[in-house]
Amino acid sequence: MTHKVYDLAVKVGEYTDREGKTKGRWQNVGAVMANDDGGKFIMLDRTFNPAGVPNPDGRSTVLLSMFEPRAENGQAAPARQSGGPRQNGGQRQASAPQRYAGLPPPPPIGGDSQPIDDDIPF
Repeated sequence: MTHKVYDLAVKVGEYTDREGKTKGRWQNVGAVMANDDGGKFIMLDRTFNPAGVPNPDGRSTVLLSMFEPRAENGQAAPARQSGGPRQNGGQRQASAPQRYAGLPPPPPIGGDSQPIDDDIPF
C-alpha cells in the first residue's frame, strides 16, 4: 500500500491580500509517495509543463517545493497511527494556469480543484 508523504508545488505568481501583504500563488504539480517497504517515488501531473513556470531570473532550472499534505479545512492532515509520515486528508489543488483556459481541467491529484492563494499551498 502507498501513501502520500508530500505535495509538490511550484510558485506561479504573486498577489496582494486584503491587508496589503504579498503572497505566493502556487500550483500543485504532483506528490511524493511512499511504499510500506520505505521506497519513495514521485507522481507528476502529466499536464505540468516546466516551461510555463515564471522565470524572471532566466534560470535553467525549476524549483519544486515539498509541503506536508493538508486537509480541506486547512489543518495538517492527521498523522498515521504508526507515527509515520502524514498522509493526505483531501488537500485542495490549485486550478490550471490561465494558459489552459478553454481546455477541460486535468483530474486532480487526490483532491478537488479549488484555487489556492496561500503562503503554504496545501
